[in-house]
Amino acid sequence: MRAVVQRTLSASVTVGGQVVGATDVPGLLCYLGITHDDGPADVAWTARKVWELRLLRDERSASEEGAPVLVVSQFTLYGDARKGRRPSWGAAAPGPVSEPLYEAFCAELARLGAHVERGVFGADMQVASVNDGPITLVLDSPR
Repeated sequence: MRAVVQRTLSASVTVGGQVVGATDVPGLLCYLGITHDDGPADVAWTARKVWELRLLRDERSASEEGAPVLVVSQFTLYGDARKGRRPSWGAAAPGPVSEPLYEAFCAELARLGAHVERGVFGADMQVASVNDGPITLVLDSPR
């Protein structure tokens, strides 16, 4: 499981002209990619890491600040562009595998105490964010 986490002042996801998820206070924007062999242990590890990582101002975590987390499914995090000009998406898990894990990730964050906003799995989404500093981190769950 791969998460790209950004510290934001605000963020939103729009689908079909309608805002479906938004944060208007400092928090985190988390793009979540899922690969074929991810499972419940990856969900638990990644959710806890995102929630407790000290990425906010003054080295505080979202859990310490009660900061919201906007989660967007992002299969392209497993894109491979090493050969040719067209990326391969073979390492990304297909929707029937990844959607339940995306939902489980959001549920686990909520169980840990996060206010979770979301995109719409598989939709054509427009994501807007105002990043708070150049803070972007890539997290890969342990294998």
